[in-house]
Amino acid sequence: MKTLAGSIVEILAAVLSKKSSYVPLHIPEFEGNEKDYVAECIDSNFVSYLGQFVNRFEGMLSDFTGAKRVLAMVNGTTALHICLKVLGVKAGDEVLLPALTFVATANAVNYCGAVSHFVDVEEKTLGMDPIKLREHLGEIAAIDENGCLNKSSGARIRACIPMHTFGHPVDMDALMEVCNDYHIDVVEDAAESLGAYYKGRHTGGFGRVAALSFNGNKIITTGGGGAIMTNEDGLADLARHMSTTAKMPHKWEYRHDMVGFNYRMPALNAALGCAQMEKLPGFLTRKRRLAQKYQRAFESLDKVRFFVEPESAKSNYWLNALLLEKPDMALRNTILEATNDAGIMTRPVWTLLHKLPMFTSCPRMDLSVSEGLEARIINIPSSACLGDI
Repeated sequence: MKTLAGSIVEILAAVLSKKSSYVPLHIPEFEGNEKDYVAECIDSNFVSYLGQFVNRFEGMLSDFTGAKRVLAMVNGTTALHICLKVLGVKAGDEVLLPALTFVATANAVNYCGAVSHFVDVEEKTLGMDPIKLREHLGEIAAIDENGCLNKSSGARIRACIPMHTFGHPVDMDALMEVCNDYHIDVVEDAAESLGAYYKGRHTGGFGRVAALSFNGNKIITTGGGGAIMTNEDGLADLARHMSTTAKMPHKWEYRHDMVGFNYRMPALNAALGCAQMEKLPGFLTRKRRLAQKYQRAFESLDKVRFFVEPESAKSNYWLNALLLEKPDMALRNTILEATNDAGIMTRPVWTLLHKLPMFTSCPRMDLSVSEGLEARIINIPSSACLGDI
């Protein structure tokens, strides 16, 4: 009798038309102007953040996402760090974020000296659950002239960071309503969701600021790299100043008016990003085609399903995922072992953040959905080139 793990291996092999000995989870693709633009950047001698390609890349991102201002950073974590800093998050503040996210989200909070306050997610989006959040805040929060106070800890709840998991948008209307009611600023972690839309609006356009990532495994890559998105000129100007060592304009003197950070993206990386942005629409088309193949292929298999985009959302399907019917860590691990042994790279979701040693003492709400999903989620190969098969 065929096991569930065996059936999954067969389905994946069939969808992927597996011919090579190994299928990675997500690889970059460089078949456009990447080499030409990088060479042009080198020839210009402007390879730091002053190069023309940084401005060009920021403009392309602004045009694509609809964000008024975009600032390119060295990676997504630094972008998120600056987002929090420009909103005034400081030591001792609490920041709401999902327990089900990559560790960088919590690391950026820690860089501010602030405290992560972990929130549960909902299964339909894999992102922050606004209903449970409202119930939680109703129990522990109070509103006064200074904003939102955690009555239990005495700390200010200064910001909320929803993360669009695997490129699937959070229920932003409901979440924004909760945060507005409790006077909490929203910083969108859109690291995984370039090319994803909620009710026709690009992710990252709902909170006051947002962060993107262009790591090597993202839908487009600059090698390393990230960006800040905002529609507020004041926040954008402050972010640009803080991320360039807070240097005051002067012909020759080095004057700095605050502690700043050396976070701006170099032009060499931006040159790569410009070429990648030219290919982004095609990447998105092929990734949706691959997701549709997966959906059809797994429709007839019991005890597991392919995760599809939430209602009112258009996902970029950055990283495709299977969900087991019910939490079963042993079965999840058996499937991971079988697929990887067959040369098809799969991975589990991140270890929940409240289980990591540096975050075990952080405040948190009931995380039962996140804990169940940790034992159910399996990511499967998602490279755009697989949509060509």
